[in-house]
Amino acid sequence: MQNRSHAVMAQRIEAADSADDFPTPPWATRGFMEHIVSDFGPFSEMSCLETACGAGHMSKVLKEYFGEVRSSDAHQYGYGAVRNYLDVPHEANAVDWVITNPPFRLAEQFVQRSLIVARRGVAVLVRTVFIESVGRYQNLFQKNPPNIFAQYTERVPMVRGRLDRKASTATGYAWLIWTKRPSGAPRLMWVPPCRKSLERETDYPSVPTG
Repeated sequence: MQNRSHAVMAQRIEAADSADDFPTPPWATRGFMEHIVSDFGPFSEMSCLETACGAGHMSKVLKEYFGEVRSSDAHQYGYGAVRNYLDVPHEANAVDWVITNPPFRLAEQFVQRSLIVARRGVAVLVRTVFIESVGRYQNLFQKNPPNIFAQYTERVPMVRGRLDRKASTATGYAWLIWTKRPSGAPRLMWVPPCRKSLERETDYPSVPTG
């Protein structure tokens, strides 16, 4: 039964100084790579930057696909470099792809920066309601809409500070993808049901039993 408590149903609204650490379940990253951007490969010959890596749950999956994965975060989680993506600029065209689950309140700025940093494409994992904002439409989408909007058909449970295989959520998530390849109007896609086939026991930290 889905947990419909206020804490789960509420929007993710974080304080300005919050780390906003909501790790992405590894199966969800695999679903994105397998079903949404596979045609842009082979990724084994490309580089990728994960700019809000946290404890590395997304970066570790990206390493299953990309030849090189660089990881950083504004906070220290014991994985990747400590680097504020918005305060310490990367060179233009520094990597092939930027793929990340950014802090929600900073996602627009992450996209704007990443469009300069990436040679081939930018992908951000956001709450589906991210596309509703008038401000984001005027500042980002109107002039530079994503090439692909990819909605998860399954819910992607994310909880603060940890992976939780048993977690539930009422929040919908989607990927917004910008590519340097001409593509015309934005394309709507879905990440098909894939958790069962792409989830692995080794994705989750083992819990001591005694």
